[in-house]
Amino acid sequence: KKIGETLYSINWLPIGGFVKLYGEDEVGGGKIGKGKNEAYETHSTGSGQAKDLNRAFFAKPAWQRAIVVVAGVVMNLILAVLIYYVYLIVSNFNTILPLYPSVKDPKFYFVNQETRKGGLLIDEVVKNSPAEESGIKPETRVITVNNEALPNDPTKVADFFADTIAENKGKQMRLDLQDIVTGKEYSVTVTPRENPPKGEGALGVRYGYEVPLVVLRYETPGRKAFSGVAHTINLTKYNVQIFGKIFDQSVESKSVKPLGETVSGPLAILFLFQDIFKLPSKDAILTTLNIAGLISVSLAIFNILPIPALDGGRLFFILYEMITKRKVSPKIEGMAHAVGMVLLLGLIVLVTVRDVITKFF
Repeated sequence: KKIGETLYSINWLPIGGFVKLYGEDEVGGGKIGKGKNEAYETHSTGSGQAKDLNRAFFAKPAWQRAIVVVAGVVMNLILAVLIYYVYLIVSNFNTILPLYPSVKDPKFYFVNQETRKGGLLIDEVVKNSPAEESGIKPETRVITVNNEALPNDPTKVADFFADTIAENKGKQMRLDLQDIVTGKEYSVTVTPRENPPKGEGALGVRYGYEVPLVVLRYETPGRKAFSGVAHTINLTKYNVQIFGKIFDQSVESKSVKPLGETVSGPLAILFLFQDIFKLPSKDAILTTLNIAGLISVSLAIFNILPIPALDGGRLFFILYEMITKRKVSPKIEGMAHAVGMVLLLGLIVLVTVRDVITKFF
């Protein structure tokens, strides 16, 4: 539908939104319309043609084109700020982030942070089980078992816990625990069942290894007031650090596998939301908001990368022009963007195929 001079459309393939500016294509193709049937609605008079050409994107000063190109990235960040304001209000201005192993001691600004080591996490407690009757709650970290610390080797933690429970069936055992959200520690005495119902286990819990976490708390009125902005900045900085480490791993290993494992397509996100909608309502809302904010931040970072066809690729050519005072050949730039677009579409296809294989095979 055309409103004014702008045409709004919904495309058949829902692989992302776009804005096609007047005179944007011609910057890559080296074309300048000279008649009413060509690229621009120009007039036969020189003044009319000049008037239309001056409105074209490619005819604007470099600094104006740079502002237009980064506007999409800025809007992604603004959207993330708004989403995280809502997310933090609902979560009482507390949130948890997993720590990427290669990013050592990340610093988050304008927020109180507490780093928690990885360990054994109880994420589900069966009703009427010994665990529930003893007061064990979900989202609880196991600190010690019968006053014995868990192994330092993450691969041995689950086996150690299972073996200790098996050895103490019918006997009282002590567990020192910590609520991962509040940080409160508590202890329970529990007796594992000798003949538990099928599928419940002697203790009646589901557990797994928990990655190291950082707990962020926006506590003061000032920090709460700027929490959406601060959280977006913190996540953007943290994601850039993670991407840098993953890129280094790919270079060192001479393989794109580390980078490929971090990329998810639309189908993977759809599958993820299918699981999210099974959560209790508040948890589902918080998780949805958090993922929406992360997607906005990730899109901002990805789009500003100097890859042809992306905003960052166009910005690269504009900055080159501003520095050298001369434009890259329109045909060369157009070819670069065309190749970049083909590669990006190919990447989307490959990621989608991988997501389908991972889900169903």
